[in-house]
Amino acid sequence: MDSASSSSEKGRDDAQVYEDIDGIAAAVASGQISEALVVAEGEERTTWFVWLLVACASISGLLFGYDTGVISGALVTIGGDLGRAELSSGQKELITSSTTLGALLGGLAAGMLSDFLGRRPVMGIADILFIGGAIGQAVSHTVWAMIGCRFLIGVGVGVAACVAPLYIQELSPTRLRGRMVVVNVVLITGGQVVAYGIDAAFANVHGGWRWMVGLGAVPAAAQAMFLFFLPESPRIMIRRNDLDAAHAVMTKIYAYATPEQVDFKVRTLVAAVRLSVEITNSTTLWQRIRLILTDRINRRALIVGCGMQAFQQLCGFNTLMYYSATLFKEIGFDQPTAVGLIVSGTNFIFTLLALKYIDIIGRRKIMLWSAPGMVIGLVLASVAFHFLTKKTGGNLVDGTQYSTTWSAIVLVAMIFYVASYATGLGNVPWQQGELFGLEVRGIGTSLATTTNWAGNLLIGATYLSLMDRITPAGAFGFYAGLCLLGWLFCVFCFPETAGLSLEEVRLIFRHGFGIRESQRLRKEKRALRADDKHRRKGLKDAAAAAREKERSDSSEKV
Repeated sequence: MDSASSSSEKGRDDAQVYEDIDGIAAAVASGQISEALVVAEGEERTTWFVWLLVACASISGLLFGYDTGVISGALVTIGGDLGRAELSSGQKELITSSTTLGALLGGLAAGMLSDFLGRRPVMGIADILFIGGAIGQAVSHTVWAMIGCRFLIGVGVGVAACVAPLYIQELSPTRLRGRMVVVNVVLITGGQVVAYGIDAAFANVHGGWRWMVGLGAVPAAAQAMFLFFLPESPRIMIRRNDLDAAHAVMTKIYAYATPEQVDFKVRTLVAAVRLSVEITNSTTLWQRIRLILTDRINRRALIVGCGMQAFQQLCGFNTLMYYSATLFKEIGFDQPTAVGLIVSGTNFIFTLLALKYIDIIGRRKIMLWSAPGMVIGLVLASVAFHFLTKKTGGNLVDGTQYSTTWSAIVLVAMIFYVASYATGLGNVPWQQGELFGLEVRGIGTSLATTTNWAGNLLIGATYLSLMDRITPAGAFGFYAGLCLLGWLFCVFCFPETAGLSLEEVRLIFRHGFGIRESQRLRKEKRALRADDKHRRKGLKDAAAAAREKERSDSSEKV
């Protein structure tokens, strides 16, 4: 009798679960948070397996940072190794901008290619490009050979920058998704620190720049080997209808969950992406590209993603990464590469701050608080450059003895600017994958990443010319104005996505840019999560009471 009753009760529970699952698509379509999705997120303790996945995938970030940062010191020490004369400003710009052009093209193709091949194989392609480009640079003897190899490296950087965050997001628990993507950014900044350290170590070695660029092949080779042991994204597996493989990966990710909980997670994920899978399987790539431009929800997500990436580049930060050693040498520092290491070290340290707080404070608040600091830092730098270069007509003249006080103020302003950038803008735009539905996620991240590198190309190719035309004071004042415009974009167009699952984020763009809608959905989800926690506690207390009663009954019988 008890067995039959228990079986009947279990059947009713299972029926309720499947009813909830079938209601997910309807809830999403109506702009509501699905209770089944909230319940499915209940067990999200992270395991060593998740952190290992993130660490291995984030080697792409290390390569990104190293290969974009290392060129700063290399340009200073190449001398006449690539020809009879020292590199001209135009040649330096070509070497630098070729990387960015490659990254633009690589980023444009990467997301779409990863939708077709999967996230993991595309990261492997990036590693092959990194290895080939690094070795090619190390053996270059002409400017054009160097430009070609930097272009190859750039394609790898663009692919890695697009796909690595996407892969991490699709494998991460909702409550830690932002933090785990920031791990990749930490490795980007860490790669830049390593690059500056390598630059400093080989600065006084004959032909040392060849070691600087060639060592980038080492982490790429390491990641290429690790990729053989990493799983594909569960969402890609589900889209391919390989539910067993998706279930196996989810079991490893949620090792603390019971088999029933894992099964529930897989089923809810299948239900949540059902519409995306149907769209993907019934449309061509060109039709999906049109969909992201014509569908209002996708279009708003694309505007936010591309807008944030444009802001990240047009603020001028990467000019410091590319030309910091050149800049600090011109204003009188004896060890410009070492000073550049201070700047990249600041970037790394404050990225660690973002790692801790991005899921706690939220993406939007971090941006609203940190962007004004960037404006202040750039304005201070502009003022310092104005007084620093008064005796040279507003321009920097190599070999001139400048005021050490104003040079120090420039350095302090740059550190303050970089600290503000690393806390917010250096991280938040790379959360771009969470803005898009699965059916257009690869396309959306490709277009957003392309915007990033297009802005990077524009800034990198015009920085030295801008410094010559409107003076350093004018250039940094111009970047300050662009930062102010970027902050206004965040105020009016950038919604909060922390705490929402990848399948829930798209709900916020149903009516406008979702500043208020995101707050409503997050509030609704917190309430459902609190109810679920209370329910679980009630079940746990009831089970404990039942066990206590059973022990008491057994004791009385004895």
